[in-house]
Amino acid sequence: MSPEVAPALRRGWRLQWEPAQQRHVLLYPEGMVQLNESAGAILALVDGRRHEEDIVAELEAQFPGAAEIADDVAAFLAEAGRQGWLEAGP
Repeated sequence: MSPEVAPALRRGWRLQWEPAQQRHVLLYPEGMVQLNESAGAILALVDGRRHEEDIVAELEAQFPGAAEIADDVAAFLAEAGRQGWLEAGP
């Protein structure tokens, strides 16, 4: 995903908190992806309106002092885009 695009979850996919697993999962028609804490925090902010810089700013506010948030978000969004989890927001 390009930083100029506001990413959204791919149509038919959704993020959900799984209490039994104590983690976020990404549900799609053929299955499920279990997410680590960082991936869940990033995808929780992916709504098709926020751009990468907005997501970074939100996470920096939630986790003050955390290092390299911008790099981590950029790398994750790029990989999620390559995996087909994301599309450009409306």
